[in-house]
Amino acid sequence: MRLGVDVGGTFTDLVALSDDGTISPRKVPTTPEDPSVGLFQAVDALLERQIDVLVHGTTIATNTLLERNGARVVLLATRGFEDLLWLRRQDRASLYDLTRHHPAPLIDRDDVIGVAERIGPRGVLEPLTLGEIQRVVAQVRARAPQAVAIALLFSFRDPSHERALAAALRQSLGDTIPVAASTEVLPVFREFERTSTTVAEAYVRPNVTRALRATAAGASRHGIAALRIMSSSGGALSVENATSRAASLALSGPAGGVVGAGAVARALGVTDVLTIDMGGTSADASIILDGAAITEGLGSVAGVPIALSAILIETVSAGGGSIAWVDEGGALKAGPRSAGALPGPACYGKGGTRPTVTDACLALGWLASASPLAGTLYLDPGAAKQALRTLIRDAPGLRDELSLARGIVAVATAVMARALKRISVARGVDPRELALLPFGGAGPMFGCALADALGMDRIVIPPFPGVLSALGLGTATERLESTAAVHALLAELDAPGLESRYADLASGLERALPGAVLSREADCRFHGQGYELTIAVDRADPGHIAAAFTNAHVKRYGYGTGAADVELVNVRAVARRDVVQPRFRPAAPGKPLRTGRRSILLASGEVDAEVWEFTHLAPGLSISGPAILAGPDATAVVQPGWRGVVHDSGAVMLSRT
Repeated sequence: MRLGVDVGGTFTDLVALSDDGTISPRKVPTTPEDPSVGLFQAVDALLERQIDVLVHGTTIATNTLLERNGARVVLLATRGFEDLLWLRRQDRASLYDLTRHHPAPLIDRDDVIGVAERIGPRGVLEPLTLGEIQRVVAQVRARAPQAVAIALLFSFRDPSHERALAAALRQSLGDTIPVAASTEVLPVFREFERTSTTVAEAYVRPNVTRALRATAAGASRHGIAALRIMSSSGGALSVENATSRAASLALSGPAGGVVGAGAVARALGVTDVLTIDMGGTSADASIILDGAAITEGLGSVAGVPIALSAILIETVSAGGGSIAWVDEGGALKAGPRSAGALPGPACYGKGGTRPTVTDACLALGWLASASPLAGTLYLDPGAAKQALRTLIRDAPGLRDELSLARGIVAVATAVMARALKRISVARGVDPRELALLPFGGAGPMFGCALADALGMDRIVIPPFPGVLSALGLGTATERLESTAAVHALLAELDAPGLESRYADLASGLERALPGAVLSREADCRFHGQGYELTIAVDRADPGHIAAAFTNAHVKRYGYGTGAADVELVNVRAVARRDVVQPRFRPAAPGKPLRTGRRSILLASGEVDAEVWEFTHLAPGLSISGPAILAGPDATAVVQPGWRGVVHDSGAVMLSRT
């Protein structure tokens, strides 16, 4: 049995995947004081069987960057380039807002040590002497850091200086002070991003190491054979690999949802989808094209540039627990503050008094007080309406709690729609040609409204929508990646040379992940472009790679130039070890269970909706809106003008009538 466990801001989700692909979900409240308590409470529910692997989506790296509570880092930089993190790329945080500023670097300027050495694009310009190494080590020890980062100029061309410094520091500082060298973290060009990523790695590694070792110890006490951690790129890592790649966990949790959405899309034969994961604290938008999640190598987390491969995810503060408020200009807002798990939305009855998106959905009739969340949490409509009335008192322009509830829902919908447009339209993808796959505890309630906002005609409500992120974690392949810089026109390279470069990368991956299937990728661009496009490589032949890149560029951006102008920037090797995949089928096949009707309030007005039990929908059943699909882990709202057909997998395929 494999377990996927997703610790969210409000609920902890668990999905057990048996060796025959059978899916068993669980959902329990998150324990904010110690998330591992909630994690193992979910695990305890399934201890009647041997658990072979637990795959965990962790937020420790993300939270460390958000809260700025990481290690005190000393950075070693080439002398004369100590200010690189402050100079950045000389771009503004906001082009037209002169009051906006970039977040401060993760380190103090006094903790940057200039190293007397210099490597250029064609070799060593100033050697690194033994005396300089000894001087630098002494200065590092005098500062008593908690971690050290090394990022020297052109080390991606020649790593010898960084390796010499790293070896000397590790010998002097011992195992208690981690040393992160850019040649080990991100051996590619772009000095600012490489330096920022290496500093982020050193900054979060101590916290990540402590947290993962504690989780591993808890897993061992529960008899779990192995622990795996989800990376930002959508692959699972061993604890050992995860602690040495701490910065690659910055989007660990959200990546699981996209992997789960991809598994559902493949089962349904849908290749192109927009995904929206709406949980208790935030909503995460992503995109899957040609059956694969889009990944990018340049991004930022909490304002910190991290140039590691990561699934393309746009996160906005539009979760079920997002608190509604009115700004100084009288505009209604939702988020970024969240009620979290404690006290949670007012309707949870745990002491919350401020209205949230969940309170608004309950007031509108979308949620039912008689159906508990996570099996134990009953909602209080009176508390929800009281919280809404409190906000009305603070904003005299709002008429009544139902109008306010509709406004809160409209604001949350608009925020998520903008995120979906940034993921698709801003990248040249027409959302009207894709299907929308909403999931998370609150996502399916907003599916129709979001599709209307984007002009989309197809929606997929997946099976087990509220725990799909945990399902994605449980089905994630083990994955490692290795990169080497090339920077040459493909026309100037030959096949044997490329084959040798890929072989060098593969040998290291085979040692780190025995028995894995290896694949090849290439980061290419047309000569003169500033950014690259990553393509799959099935043959290490320059002409073949150039043609494949040109075709991919035309498909993505609508144009291409001559193949002779294609530059190979980096080569990548990826090792994957596949695991058992889920068998999607109706949770409780048999006679459909329609539990009645109830009045709900939509943007168009009050309607009478049929209520169906989500886990008792027989394949082939047709459901016309307005309707409510109520499940133990999520609720879906089918608005008027939409009709759904239940797929053999248990998914509901919605289309406009």
